[in-house]
Amino acid sequence: MKTDERDWPERSRELSSLLARAGLGDRAAFARLYEHSSGHLLAVVLRIQRDRAQAEDLLQEIYVSVWKAAASFDAARSQPLTWMTHIARNRAIDSLRRASTQPRLESTTRDDDDERPDASEALADPNPGPLELLGRASDARELSHCMEHLSPPQRQSVALAFFDGLSHAEVADHLKQPLGTVKSWVRRALQTLKGCLERAVSRDNQGVQ
Repeated sequence: MKTDERDWPERSRELSSLLARAGLGDRAAFARLYEHSSGHLLAVVLRIQRDRAQAEDLLQEIYVSVWKAAASFDAARSQPLTWMTHIARNRAIDSLRRASTQPRLESTTRDDDDERPDASEALADPNPGPLELLGRASDARELSHCMEHLSPPQRQSVALAFFDGLSHAEVADHLKQPLGTVKSWVRRALQTLKGCLERAVSRDNQGVQ
């Protein structure tokens, strides 16, 4: 779908301009781009890669990719933050693939305002979570098929939260729905996706045996 830059908010137009200048080798513009977008991209990565030190390392790799690809950004196809979010999400999922066979230690405590699941809850289930299963799905058609099992509100909430990197509060604001409703949609959608993708991964594994 083509987008019209004239309809974008001011922040998106500024990021687009900075990306264009970075694509021409303007390092000052790239530094400003980092300053204005790194907080958002780090939040995207942390939703997938929960180890903050690794997430921060990944963030540097992501901006190397952004610098190299800046000249290819097409404002007619997507807004700049959406484009960078896709790069960040893909790199974060790749990191999970690389680390899928590595043991990971994680604190079992969290801040009161941390919306992520408790590590103790995650450790109780040895199976991969829905985000890791998203990364393992070898066929994009499987993911598309699983998404069809969701209701339209659930599908839109998951797309905004995990593909576009919005927080629950931002999704609620975007959809004009109560925050609790959005959290419920996302939670139930992830449960449905987890079961569907587990079956898809199991079929893939059986197919290569």
